[in-house]
Amino acid sequence: MTASKNVSPVPERAVNLATARTRHGDRVDAMLRALQVGDPLADAVIVELDQLGRSARAALGRGLAEGRASVPDAPPAVAALLAHTQTVPGWVSADLLDEGDRTSLAVPPHWRGLAFAGGSLAHTYRSPAIARLLVGTGRLTTTAPRRLAETGLWNASVVLPGGLRHGAPGYVQTVQVRLLHARVRASATAHGWDAGQWGVPINQADVARTWLDFTVVPFTFLEGIGYRLTDEEQSRLYRYWWYVGHLLGLDEEFFLGIEDHQQAGELLDLLDSTSAAPDENSRALVAALFDAATTNLAALPQSPLDASGWRDLLNALAGRYHGDAAAGLGIAESPVTSVLPLLAAGEAKARRYQLQVPGAVQEAVEDGAQAFRGIIAVLGDASAAYQDHVAAP
Repeated sequence: MTASKNVSPVPERAVNLATARTRHGDRVDAMLRALQVGDPLADAVIVELDQLGRSARAALGRGLAEGRASVPDAPPAVAALLAHTQTVPGWVSADLLDEGDRTSLAVPPHWRGLAFAGGSLAHTYRSPAIARLLVGTGRLTTTAPRRLAETGLWNASVVLPGGLRHGAPGYVQTVQVRLLHARVRASATAHGWDAGQWGVPINQADVARTWLDFTVVPFTFLEGIGYRLTDEEQSRLYRYWWYVGHLLGLDEEFFLGIEDHQQAGELLDLLDSTSAAPDENSRALVAALFDAATTNLAALPQSPLDASGWRDLLNALAGRYHGDAAAGLGIAESPVTSVLPLLAAGEAKARRYQLQVPGAVQEAVEDGAQAFRGIIAVLGDASAAYQDHVAAP
């Protein structure tokens, strides 16, 4: 990776570098370079879509659905992106793609919802640079329910069995998300984004953070309620998400070889320890997110809690997970924090039972797949932002 001549060698967003070097050595310099790199393949496609319009969009859509060979006259940038996404690296397991992300599928919907909001997305918003960019779109704080639904739709499409096969919904939507990143990058740059201070918009380090927010972050969050993964489940999770990282345009140096929480946690610490504390943009995003998430949880079939009860539990778990950063995220103290150890003990017992009983995990996977298909059935007819921007100017 090489830095642009117009970008500061060390973007001002990077902090605590001396301490980080003590813990992570040369990986700090690789991270600093990553702050200055976007996604050249996807960025070139955005330029081409804007220049050529409908013909390029049609070629992209058909190529994603039917393969590169279906569009022999595709414009150069579209053809290059299709070639990249269609080339399956040798380290991708065909069996894993057919089975889907079983580790994620097995998580009960209510725990998944808590981990997604309080862990994954709240952690994304901890980065002031990412939060600034997202608030700048003028969308996430006012349309949090829709954005939460759109991310849920993408995640559901990705983890289902066969979802990442060429032409399948998860594959197509992941590339569309990648192109949305490129669209936001181009728009922010055109509107005066200060790359010297914040790095390139949605740079490689930011995409790596997103990758972690769907792997190590939600599952270490779930450990707070006693839901722990076996070594085999961790390995399956990460090896499945290697391919998602590839499709998102993330450099292999960030993810390839990571097979457990400890290895992922080292990368997570590198990114978190060199990021400034959450700011007012982070707090605005988290507040809107938690409002939307607890409303959704209360609407689950046979929900044992109302929105207020879910909010107390979400605040307790998120406060425990984010630790010192919780106050900066605006996460309120919760009256149920004191009962988390009891909750964790009960869930840990249930989890041990699930792992010991033949067929119990498979049943949970099948239930999870059915729940995700239900999400797609409800949300699939409404186009998401990552789909809209490649379908029309």
